[in-house]
Amino acid sequence: MRANINVRWETLKDQGRGSVSDLSATGCFILSGGAVHSGELVQMHLYFEDEIVALWGQIAYAVSEIGFAVRFMFAKDDGDRLRRLLDVLSVAG
Repeated sequence: MRANINVRWETLKDQGRGSVSDLSATGCFILSGGAVHSGELVQMHLYFEDEIVALWGQIAYAVSEIGFAVRFMFAKDDGDRLRRLLDVLSVAG
C-alpha cells in the first residue's frame, strides 16, 4: 500500500532519515539517501501517529540517490504489531 511514514534507519556503516513510500506486511521502500548495499541488515523506526514501530530487515536492493527496498525480518511480536497497524491504515485510507 502507498504510504508516507517517517522513518529513521541504521545499518552497520550508515544511518539516515527518510519516508516509507510503499509498505506491506513483508517489506517496504524507503525514500532516502545513504550508502546501503543489498544484503545489509537495517534497523528501522517507523513513526506512526501514536506509535513508533521498531523493525529489522535486510536490504533487497538500492536505487542510487532515491532509496532502497527492505524485506522485513520479524520477531513474532513485531510482525503482529505491524500487521495490526496495516489493518488500521487500510481502513483509514
